[in-house]
Amino acid sequence: MSPPAALWAAGLAVGHDGRAVVDGLALELLPGETLAVLGTNGSGKSTLVTTIVGLRPPVAGELRVLGGPPGGAPARVAYLGQTTGSGLALPIRARDVVAMGRFAARGLLGRMRAADRLAIDRGMERMGVAHLAEAPVADLSGGQRQRVHIAQALAWQADLLVLDEPTAGLDVAGRALLLAALDEERARGAAVVMCTHDVRDATAAERCLLLAGRVVAYGAPGEAMTRDALMDTFGLVLGEAPGGGGELVMDPVHRCDDGHGHAP
Repeated sequence: MSPPAALWAAGLAVGHDGRAVVDGLALELLPGETLAVLGTNGSGKSTLVTTIVGLRPPVAGELRVLGGPPGGAPARVAYLGQTTGSGLALPIRARDVVAMGRFAARGLLGRMRAADRLAIDRGMERMGVAHLAEAPVADLSGGQRQRVHIAQALAWQADLLVLDEPTAGLDVAGRALLLAALDEERARGAAVVMCTHDVRDATAAERCLLLAGRVVAYGAPGEAMTRDALMDTFGLVLGEAPGGGGELVMDPVHRCDDGHGHAP
């Protein structure tokens, strides 16, 4: 028998205090696949992912995460939210932050085993922050801190990684390390849900979900990321970088007096 979908939803509505921000969500994500969730701030991306990880209840519809209810298997779901300020006011080391990725499996006061220490070391190595293990988090740059929090999610060794804007604050090298690490996670069978503003992050995903306070499009990148869908989602369209070479860029849409958008 095949394993259950990492994520499955039908008629799902997510929101706050019983009021839907986005409704009509129908999703399926299999082990080893990536769902890229695209949209601007306020589009419903963060509301969706916090519902997936069990931090807020669905407003309506059905949602299954790793075959069970959201929040039902915390050791199997790693979550990286946008607010990653832990350690800014406390004398906590980078390694301590990464070690938090093992708490779901061992408990807050559980004894770390050799396998846990290896997962922590490996997570830091994969994100290029092993040399910062003893550094106070408060002394790190924003990009270094983001790498440390991604290393925490990797140390989780989860079956589902839910990442909200993980490339925020990363330089080119940090982004490359993240994408390589996610390739490794998928290769071992983990599924990934990644919220992003960056269309480049979505082109390699198996499924894309475009949100703008509603479902704009859902499907494979070539089907979902059409010119009209990107315009509705971002007010931008997908083009090719000057000089060719196949590099994708986002071109602004100029809004005319008639309310219609036109690419330059």
